[in-house]
Amino acid sequence: MTISPHQQRLSLCACYAAMICLAIALNFLPVYLTTFSDAFDSVSGLTGEQLGRIPAVMFLSFITAILVTGPLADRGNAQRFILFGLLITALGLGLVAMAPTYTFLLFAVAMMGWGAGMLDMLLSPIVVALQPARRSAAMNWLHSYFCLGAVGAVLIASFALKWGISWRMVALGIMIAPLGTALLFLRLTLPPLVQETAPREAMTTLIKRPYFIACLIAIFLGGATETGLSQWLPTYAERGLGFSKEIGGFALAGFSVAMALGRMAAAMVQQRISPEALMLGCCAVTMALFVVIGFPPSPTIAIAACILAGFSGSCLWPTMLAMSADAYPRGGATMFGVLTAFGNAGCSLVPWLVGLIMEYSSLHIGLLTVALCPGGMIIVLVWMHRLSGKDNGVLVG
Repeated sequence: MTISPHQQRLSLCACYAAMICLAIALNFLPVYLTTFSDAFDSVSGLTGEQLGRIPAVMFLSFITAILVTGPLADRGNAQRFILFGLLITALGLGLVAMAPTYTFLLFAVAMMGWGAGMLDMLLSPIVVALQPARRSAAMNWLHSYFCLGAVGAVLIASFALKWGISWRMVALGIMIAPLGTALLFLRLTLPPLVQETAPREAMTTLIKRPYFIACLIAIFLGGATETGLSQWLPTYAERGLGFSKEIGGFALAGFSVAMALGRMAAAMVQQRISPEALMLGCCAVTMALFVVIGFPPSPTIAIAACILAGFSGSCLWPTMLAMSADAYPRGGATMFGVLTAFGNAGCSLVPWLVGLIMEYSSLHIGLLTVALCPGGMIIVLVWMHRLSGKDNGVLVG
């Protein structure tokens, strides 16, 4: 099936809007971690582990939705799944706004994570199908809109804190975004998620290939690098560096702007720099920045290092998705689902580990350990480069 250039442009715009909705749902929560601590335990506050459990539950729900939705989307109507994901995301936001207890908040966050997980899994294969000749650039452009949505969410939350607007009202207000985006998808024609001239490659075949296993490990580490810092950045700015809640929110906004710019830059240089070389350089710079974050010479330099880490680590997730799509163009939504599940496993586990380490040491040390993630990714990328020169079922798509 082919679609007209006009429909292609509309579909891309709708996918960008859905990515913004996904980001809004996920990124207003970190700004309110310390607020949740006071709201749901006014005596002593929630522990570091309980705060870390909030993003952990959200991303675990993400993973479950991805694993369930991927195989179904390959056999069903992707458009319906997108619409369902947007509506579930909106419902989760509404439940967050009404949460009377910490336990109910976790349930609401899980609901929101489920809807957002469906979106995250489907948007990448749809955009790859819309732009098969420029997968790396397409992935980085798509995921740059995630950063733009994150900036919007963080700024809204930060200004709400500054003006004394309740986080419950913020959650209700941003429900408009997924509901409005659902209307955009109602009359679109989306392309099939795999090549029509060839059968979809079974996951049981892919999982036996060393190169694909390396892709899974790499995207796990890429997701861990990104959210290991972003989910704790407002708290780190407030409790670790002595800034106000509002400054912590603006720091996260700066981090997200840097990520958006980094992904746009990666999309523009993808014709001149190989994906492996780009990611190796970015991993090395990100490791150095985490050392500065762990042992900050001053609060201002530490905040600057956090924002720069957003730029340097920005390309890791989308470029790894593109490399996987280039190697296995017949993987379909199931392949993207498994990749995204592994990436979000990193997003879920590492922020929780940072909170656990904070309980026994400090938030500075917890964030310093995140440097192991880009360090490990360097090793995996070198391994992938060696595997690509052998017969490991790696294709050129």
